[in-house]
Amino acid sequence: MLEKNPAVNLSPPISYRSARVRVSRLTLFLFALSLVAALSGCSRMHPQHHEYVYVTARQTYLHDRVAAVSNRVGEVSNGQRLEVVDHGRRFLKVKTPKNEVGWLVQNAVIDQDDYDKFTKLAYEHKNDPVIATAVLRDDVYLHQAPGRQTQRFYLLPGNAKVQLLVRASVPKDARSAPRPLPPASPTAAKAAKPGTASANAELPPPEPPVLQDWWLVRDAQGHVGWLLGGRADVDVPDTVAQYAEGQRIVGAYVLTTIHDDNADTPNHEVPEYVMLLEPYKAGLPYDFDQVRVFTWSRNHHRYETAFRLRPIAGFLPVTITTVPGPGKNPTPVPAFGIRIAANQDLSIDPETGVAKPAQTRTINFEMLDTVVKRIGPDLAPISAVHGADEKKEAKKAAKKGRR
Repeated sequence: MLEKNPAVNLSPPISYRSARVRVSRLTLFLFALSLVAALSGCSRMHPQHHEYVYVTARQTYLHDRVAAVSNRVGEVSNGQRLEVVDHGRRFLKVKTPKNEVGWLVQNAVIDQDDYDKFTKLAYEHKNDPVIATAVLRDDVYLHQAPGRQTQRFYLLPGNAKVQLLVRASVPKDARSAPRPLPPASPTAAKAAKPGTASANAELPPPEPPVLQDWWLVRDAQGHVGWLLGGRADVDVPDTVAQYAEGQRIVGAYVLTTIHDDNADTPNHEVPEYVMLLEPYKAGLPYDFDQVRVFTWSRNHHRYETAFRLRPIAGFLPVTITTVPGPGKNPTPVPAFGIRIAANQDLSIDPETGVAKPAQTRTINFEMLDTVVKRIGPDLAPISAVHGADEKKEAKKAAKKGRR
């Protein structure tokens, strides 16, 4: 009988195949573990995409469910950003920055793409020169482009001041735009013989579209958008605006100030203005057709017309500056320059409706005390193009006693 040697291992030997299976399982486990770690790291490096919308309504409520009877769970206002949680048929489930979650109607918000377009509009026009400052008549929305049917977003309160940047004229609605006449069919052309009533009858021309004026404006927060021209008035003191004579004021710019001890203005300094005017009619092929200069009379303590130029086809902006006055030691005197069309050719932007002259002339003036005088390299008669003579207009204003 053989004795057992404790140093000898009598367990069955491990086969090569079973060893390979164990190694393969261990390799798969380690690979799966590394894959999970990699995916978790990627999720941290690339966070989950969030969808956002922005409130266009003045004020609206979030509800706990989409039903005829529901509870209010939050309140949102114009311009607020919301995170989209879920989509319904005509409703969105959103979350506010305060973690209030509820449903609201989809047409009360705009998506990120529309919001980015408003942001782009503000960036493109952040350095545009200011034509004039206007006061809103009532609450008004800013639109993405001229037109009532364009996307709107920011709601500005009434009596707020905005900066006017660019003006455009567009049809009131798509239905008012002229429609092209359909081409005549060959059969109808053969049927209409020369000399017949049908051949000689002429179709009436299409009626021109009803136009509306829109202004690109910028508010105190830097928001930029388009608003209907009739919803804002140029910010001009009533003491000057009363001399508009039934015309619409496009802009009024301070040329200089004059001291009058009897004036009730701050520090008794009274501003003197150059004013641009136009008829109350939309869609005009120019920005203004009249220029007037108002000076202050120390004797009568009122504004008087020192200069008037009309009719012209003027285009914004107007430059206000100073030039050296007469004498050996000239002191700066106020001056201004206006742009007028050199011919009848205009280019109109098909997207915005902004009209620009193909060629312009710059006419410059200086004011010495209460006398406005033409200066600069362009001294050609304005009447050669536009039928106006500034000397005759100045004489007419003087005869009226400087009203």
